[in-house]
Amino acid sequence: MFKFSDIHPDAVEKRQPEGGTINGRFKIQKADDDKRLAFGWASASATINGETVEDCVGDIIDVEELEQAAYNFVELYREGGEMHERGGCAVLVESVIFTPEKIAAMGIPEGTVPTGWWIGFKVTDDDVWAKVKDGTYPMFSIEGEAVRVPEAAGNAAN
Repeated sequence: MFKFSDIHPDAVEKRQPEGGTINGRFKIQKADDDKRLAFGWASASATINGETVEDCVGDIIDVEELEQAAYNFVELYREGGEMHERGGCAVLVESVIFTPEKIAAMGIPEGTVPTGWWIGFKVTDDDVWAKVKDGTYPMFSIEGEAVRVPEAAGNAAN
């Protein structure tokens, strides 16, 4: 099993929080200052080699569940917030779920992109955009509710 930070080393920022452990988080991959756009991975289910990914809190999100959550977000919300506390800071402008089937249908060579959710937001809040630019907010974080289901011992990915 791979950790969140093993997916794409250049797409992950490593931070040293209190307690000494290193958490990997997806970095914003592309930003356009003039248009106030930020793009990057919201979440990933598998590495470019198809190995299961565990997020920074130890959860595994199956690509089908991630896909449905992304569709629900796009249909019902489309709004970006600040630190899961305040909404109305950004508007979703791009959302793509990369499943193995979609990757093949798009003609993307196997082993090129992870299985996951790529997003882009137009940041509408001045203070939040300033924090994106200065690195205070270097990544995206998905928010949602789920029921944790223990992984069966015989089904654990290696």
